[in-house]
Amino acid sequence: QGRLVESGGGLVQAGASLRLSCALSERSWRTTVMAWFRQDPGKERRFVALTTWSSEMTKYADFVEGRFTIAEDNAKNTVFLQMNSLKPDDTAVYYCAAGSTITAHPGPNDFYYWGQGTQVTVSS
Repeated sequence: QGRLVESGGGLVQAGASLRLSCALSERSWRTTVMAWFRQDPGKERRFVALTTWSSEMTKYADFVEGRFTIAEDNAKNTVFLQMNSLKPDDTAVYYCAAGSTITAHPGPNDFYYWGQGTQVTVSS
């Protein structure tokens, strides 16, 4: 239950776009909130964006600056992160997460399940 599989990472040049996907194996009360985090080597995992399955609420980190959009496909249990105008600073491993609460400052401890991560590398 709660298995998450990410895909869509890769190597792109600055200014390009990528779309990450996260497929959830089974929905439950623990997976009502879906999020993306990212992690640089040697640093803590950092919140990027979240959504509820109904898309009634979305939340973004300030550094996204309108470049990223989180969306969900309810019928396919899949969440997406569309990333536009990518910068070298966006280089990181991106993780999908599932949880059941939304806090003012979402952090890794708020989520129950995690995917294996997908590498995004943006060259200058």
